[in-house]
Amino acid sequence: MGILSIDFGGTQTRAAWFDMQLNMLARVDCATRREEGLDSVIERIITLAREVVPEQNGGIDAIGICAPGPQAYTGLILNAATLPDWDNVPLAERIAQAFNGVPVYMENDANLGALAEYHRGAAQGADPALYLTVSTGIGGGAVINGQLFTGWRGLAIEPGHMKFRHADGRFYSLEALASGTGIGRLAQARLATDDTPSSLRGLTVMDGRMVGEAAAQGDALALAVITEAGEWLGWGLLSLVHLFNPRVIVIGGSVALLGNLIFDPVRRILAENVIDPLFLPADLIRPARLGDDVCLIGAAMHAQTKLDMLV
Repeated sequence: MGILSIDFGGTQTRAAWFDMQLNMLARVDCATRREEGLDSVIERIITLAREVVPEQNGGIDAIGICAPGPQAYTGLILNAATLPDWDNVPLAERIAQAFNGVPVYMENDANLGALAEYHRGAAQGADPALYLTVSTGIGGGAVINGQLFTGWRGLAIEPGHMKFRHADGRFYSLEALASGTGIGRLAQARLATDDTPSSLRGLTVMDGRMVGEAAAQGDALALAVITEAGEWLGWGLLSLVHLFNPRVIVIGGSVALLGNLIFDPVRRILAENVIDPLFLPADLIRPARLGDDVCLIGAAMHAQTKLDMLV
């Protein structure tokens, strides 16, 4: 007996097997390869998931799926920015059929990341706790009074879509200014207007990882870009701080790997603009602890909670 957990994203897919005490006993991953088409991707998910299920285990109690899109809790892939060609795809149903009708519980990836970091990661003992994943885009989740907060229609929280007015007069979403993709865009814009020597010049493709690596090596232009992105992220977090008064904000995703290069401007913006210092405990901003396993753990927890509610 146990729980099958699936973490499905536009770039990477992972699967893990958990016992009923939520110990991870097996784990595999592979590239999603979404360009091969919907049916091929779903078959790959099923094949990967089967690799972790023990041959003699007494059966699967439940399947938890972490998936992109604000309506993932419905079991459908819909309006997922990382999967623009997936329209109203019944992923949970397809997975259930492949595993003989085992109950399947699907939820948004950032929500499950919040759940996992609250129970087993950097937010343990902290309530309310906010979680942001800052990578290709920016997603978020919240745990309030020990419970995952998902809002009226299950669509909360989407911090990446907060809007800000840039110096160029246009409005941009937070993820266009502070995600890995946004950092790449900021770098390209700065290169076009700033003659500071930089190792980034001449690159045909630009993303947050490349800019971060250059910044870590002391590239002045790259450092300026990371600082700008951190400031925008700080402005986004300032609104969340004033709205939720969280005990902790955990930040995960690839951009968080930049460490203090991104966190220092975040903390400075918060300190300079918060309406009362009581909003800012010294350890408010914390890097995530669970790494690539965060959504697998969150999906398993979510599935177990749903099972317990049936008893």
